[in-house]
Amino acid sequence: KVEAPPYEADLLRLAELMGALAYLRDLCNDGDGAAFRSQIARLIAADPRSQEAKDLLAGAFNRGFDGYRLTYRACTSNARDAIAAYLDETQKLARDVAARYGGG
Repeated sequence: KVEAPPYEADLLRLAELMGALAYLRDLCNDGDGAAFRSQIARLIAADPRSQEAKDLLAGAFNRGFDGYRLTYRACTSNARDAIAAYLDETQKLARDVAARYGGG
């Protein structure tokens, strides 16, 4: 059994942010929501752990997506603010994980 990596919490947060961005970017006609879905699919496929661990990542992505799908029906200034904040946070998380754990 492969143990959870030390950056598990960061990975789950990243998946949740990607889900939110997949929804919000399409809602605001940025046209790249599919890129976030593709990235999470690659991340899940590359995870060497159990199906249960992969399901946790998928669940985090879906929580992020559904959380905004249930509350945002139109692109608003708040949606744009969330997009900007989440893009910054995803970049920071990806950089931090790569720097601390040798992923890049």
